[in-house]
Amino acid sequence: MIANMQVLITVSVFLMTMLIIFLRPKGINEAYPASTGAIIIILTGVVTYPNLIDIIFKIGDASITIIATIVMSVILESFGFFHWTAARLIHFAKGSGYRLYWYIQLLCFFMTLLFNNDGSIMITTPILILLLKNLQLKPHQKIPYLLSGALIATASSTPIGVSNIVNLIALNIIHMTLYMHTAMMFVPGTIGLIFMSGLMFLVLKKNLPRKLPVSSLELEDLFSERYFHPTRGNLPFYTTKKRTQFMLGLLVFVFGLRCLIFVASYLGIPIYFVAVSGSIVLLAYRWYYLRTNPIDIIKKTPWHILLFAFSMYVIIYGLNNIGLTEVLVNFCKPIVGQGLFQASFLMGGLISILSNIFNNHPALMLGTITLTNMNLDIITLKTIYLSNIIGSDMGSLLLPIGTLASLMWMSILKDNKILISWGEYIKLTIIVIPPTVIFTLYVLYYWIQTVFVGKI
Repeated sequence: MIANMQVLITVSVFLMTMLIIFLRPKGINEAYPASTGAIIIILTGVVTYPNLIDIIFKIGDASITIIATIVMSVILESFGFFHWTAARLIHFAKGSGYRLYWYIQLLCFFMTLLFNNDGSIMITTPILILLLKNLQLKPHQKIPYLLSGALIATASSTPIGVSNIVNLIALNIIHMTLYMHTAMMFVPGTIGLIFMSGLMFLVLKKNLPRKLPVSSLELEDLFSERYFHPTRGNLPFYTTKKRTQFMLGLLVFVFGLRCLIFVASYLGIPIYFVAVSGSIVLLAYRWYYLRTNPIDIIKKTPWHILLFAFSMYVIIYGLNNIGLTEVLVNFCKPIVGQGLFQASFLMGGLISILSNIFNNHPALMLGTITLTNMNLDIITLKTIYLSNIIGSDMGSLLLPIGTLASLMWMSILKDNKILISWGEYIKLTIIVIPPTVIFTLYVLYYWIQTVFVGKI
């Protein structure tokens, strides 16, 4: 009787939590319903104290790493990176709406690789809003740039595991190094992103302006007015050339940190050491130049991501403890046993579906825990895990509620009074996302069969 009651409560809490996260009544932060659900699960005894210790161990490093990289993205904004980048994009586009599309795609891709998908959304969305407002484009001309940029920024967490908190957590669960994840996924993931960008361009081309209007205001001048005040400190922004050198120097520093994270992973050193150290250096650098106390950065950092990740994992652990993953194992194992090809497409497709129903955080966590209970050989385990990543990072984009990054993107747009309806969103994703997932899963299978089978 007690066991049945626990099952009922756990399932009800999960469904209610996801419903509130999707609807977000009165703009409620997603961490609050998640943490409330987690507290209820703990109080029912479905998740025990040893389970909580295990959860903290599994998500701790990943959470600290992601928060540290998001701090870096917030620091960039305080140096005027958004205005500088918007000005550079307008300059490189040279009046072409098509060229602007591809530069936006590159920007969103690299921002996710340098930071993470959540941080990339926090960086690129304000940049695009600033840029499009400056160009005074019509609403129907803004949507293709905003939507395609958000999709590629979120999906770009596929090639490297450090660009997504849920990917990092899952890596820890299956004991796979960040280095090995990148070696097996970077090539197929990047090829999949190129396919996705090309397909989006073909679909959106008719709505992209061939020729861009002249900027209403010189962004370089606006940059100087807002960020260069001699009394504030020693900002080296006297000329456009010096501004560019300064910004590129910041990006080179972040890129160097990213490389060190992979070196740390390869050597078995906790990667959060590198991420936190880099954030501290940038904070000190900012304090020196801007004479600004780091407290404002701490206030701007979305700490709720930590609470959200922990709470969701508590709820998923509860679902695991009542036997849900056992049901998934029984369903998937016969198909997985038919071969690597069938296993890859089954799990990639399943996680895509679950992500769009329940969000990719619980979907990937459930899928990863399911894998660990199948007693798979190493190559099959890692291949199916990477298929799960494709479903979680790319397949989840079919609906705007599939990822936390997408929810953050919609919130930023709403704050700036920009409305993109579900219809406008799905009109693009229904054409782009399913083919992209299928294509990327096939490339992954071919890549692993060619390069890794027999060598791991």
